[in-house]
Amino acid sequence: MTIEYADANQRMSQAAVHNGTVYLAGQVPHDASADMQGQTRQVLETIEAKLIKAGSAKDHMLSATIWVTDMAEFDAMNAAWDAWVAPGRPPVRACVEARLAKPEWKVEIMVTAARTES
Repeated sequence: MTIEYADANQRMSQAAVHNGTVYLAGQVPHDASADMQGQTRQVLETIEAKLIKAGSAKDHMLSATIWVTDMAEFDAMNAAWDAWVAPGRPPVRACVEARLAKPEWKVEIMVTAARTES
């Protein structure tokens, strides 16, 4: 039973892979001055890059958990999500309102995906 860890520090790994499944840590925006759509796009770009690095892709996502700081911005987050998610391949998903670790962050997303076939 091999487990691969990527981009790890003392506290956490950004990704772990076990039995062909990729688990990403919650991803947050790098430019918190952006609006909800902009922050969501940043997070999704990061997720896509991390999935590729781990041997997966957005069309292999199994699940996504999304935290937003204000459900009044749910539609703005969904606009970015809907433009990004692979057509016909949306993962199961949950979205909840929560206070995030930094007050300037509006969204955090964590996904699980299957590795692509090699």
